[in-house]
Amino acid sequence: MAHAALWLYSALTWAAQPLLRRKLRRRAVAEPGYGHAVDERFGRYAQPEQGLPPPGSSDARGRFVWIHAVSLGETRAAAILLAELRRQLPGMRLLLTHGTATGRAEGAKLLLPGDVQVWQPWDTPGPVRRFLRQFRPAIGILMETEVWPNLVAGCQQQGIPLVLANARLNAASLRKSQRLAALARPAYGGLAAVWAQTEADAQRLRAMGAPVRGVFGNLKFDVVPDAAQLAQGRAWRAQAARPVVMLASSREGEEAMWLDALKQNRIQALENKGHVAINSAAVSGDYPVQWLVVPRHPQRFAEVQQQLRGAGLSVSSRSQWAGAPEPADVWLGDSLGEMVLYYGLADVALLGGSFAPLGGQNLIEAIACGCPVVLGPHTFNFAEAATLACAQGVAHRVADMVQGVALACALASTPHRLADARALGQEFMQQHSGAARRTAAAIGALLGRPAAP
Repeated sequence: MAHAALWLYSALTWAAQPLLRRKLRRRAVAEPGYGHAVDERFGRYAQPEQGLPPPGSSDARGRFVWIHAVSLGETRAAAILLAELRRQLPGMRLLLTHGTATGRAEGAKLLLPGDVQVWQPWDTPGPVRRFLRQFRPAIGILMETEVWPNLVAGCQQQGIPLVLANARLNAASLRKSQRLAALARPAYGGLAAVWAQTEADAQRLRAMGAPVRGVFGNLKFDVVPDAAQLAQGRAWRAQAARPVVMLASSREGEEAMWLDALKQNRIQALENKGHVAINSAAVSGDYPVQWLVVPRHPQRFAEVQQQLRGAGLSVSSRSQWAGAPEPADVWLGDSLGEMVLYYGLADVALLGGSFAPLGGQNLIEAIACGCPVVLGPHTFNFAEAATLACAQGVAHRVADMVQGVALACALASTPHRLADARALGQEFMQQHSGAARRTAAAIGALLGRPAAP
């Protein structure tokens, strides 16, 4: 049954290769990164790798430690683990793979001389086989959720230990995997080790046959925000005329929710004041805060800017700032790799992806930057972190965007509540740190290399 399922899956992924190439060409129009080195996705490389031990060598020291981080969030988690791996395994050589252009762009910042970065091979036997033959990694580390049947099978055949780090599996993904059990169970079961974020994740992973070897916590609790970005953001915040509230990593549809919430809150405020006339849907002068909107995906920057201006708002974009944010109804964060700067600039953040049913984005990064968070109802991607943060007063959950806007404005305008939340945030991060150290030590043990003190 399992063999037949893998054969059918392999046939479908093989047949889909022309469709993948067409999809990449289309995406490259908006995001040129998708047009770079396309042949790598099919296990074809410009030149052979040099400086590796001969095929069949058992010496792992000169071979790659391979980390797969599919997109931006996983790459940032991988950066935290990588820093600890380089400390515990001095002289290690990194092979870094991705699936998205944003992940690859972020990952390029992590490379040292001798490291290599390529696309993840398409999950068909041929590309996987060529990828493993090309690089012969000593170990493969998949970040969070990326378990691919042929990749697992190929590593098993080549004797390459493949592990899942910072592993999570939500209830919806478990149900999907159970429907595809003939394919998913051998894939999870073929991993050498799995280190889960939470005990709930561990239970769901075990239900799929995954060899869970520990519950290490979330790597993102070990994040160290970029000091220069944080300082710049805070300096700009100190210069702002009003407290700053950010819609952080917003997803499609959430900006419309936010605009509608502004309108509803404004109407209520004017009615409470006895005003009759209501002009624009959202004029910042009617609010005690400065709004900052940072879309999650760069391909939506222009779209969101048009949407804001279409609502009658003036917009000042980060890409146009010379030395400081320019006066406008809304500041638009249209840059990559600067979330720390934006969290430093904001007094409070409305967490994107949590108001639409998308599971929420990373609230831990915001808390690490000293920015309290207001969450919508959908946080299944960070369920335990969200629950813990709310319980400790570091985050606040609301039912919808209307409540979120009202609460965020109230928090941002109350200095003593902000100070308390920031202090609680520091304690929260300290309590839950240590996943990077534990994961790196476990990887070193699999490689037969004891951790450096």
